Amino acid sequence: MSGDASVVVSSRSHEWLPILELAVQEVFEIMLGGRLAPTTSSDPPAQGEFTAIVGLAGSLRGIVTFRCGSRSADHIAARMLGPETAHAEGQVWDAIGEICNVIAGNFKSKLTGLGGLCLLSVPAVVTGRAYRFHSMAGGDSLEIVLLFEGDPIVIRLDLHA
Repeated sequence: MSGDASVVVSSRSHEWLPILELAVQEVFEIMLGGRLAPTTSSDPPAQGEFTAIVGLAGSLRGIVTFRCGSRSADHIAARMLGPETAHAEGQVWDAIGEICNVIAGNFKSKLTGLGGLCLLSVPAVVTGRAYRFHSMAGGDSLEIVLLFEGDPIVIRLDLHA
């Protein structure tokens, strides 16, 4: 990314929070048939048991993370795959990874002026609570906390400076 493109990313990232939220809402409505609610608490949500990560490369560099608890992960998998197949651990990982991937793709498709050359990595999913996540992006971060069936989900965009 050239220096000029970095300036564009930094100057526009504050405008991207509503775009990211719209992308998340659309994915949940289309793929899961559900609506997300705003949180009423200012307390940060507890560390989720599932974290999916999708990298962004090209004209937009960084990562998108999607974090949720096991109950939300089970609900997401059941809605995507059907209740009879959703409870296998591998299926839940796949569902959470795919949700993060589609959110990242929907978000990047809504951005204009970045040259259209932004690629997504294959999703990676981390399970458990005993880990620390540090993004090496070193730029702006945007985070949204919404409620899915009463439980918090966290979507974060970390942009490389």
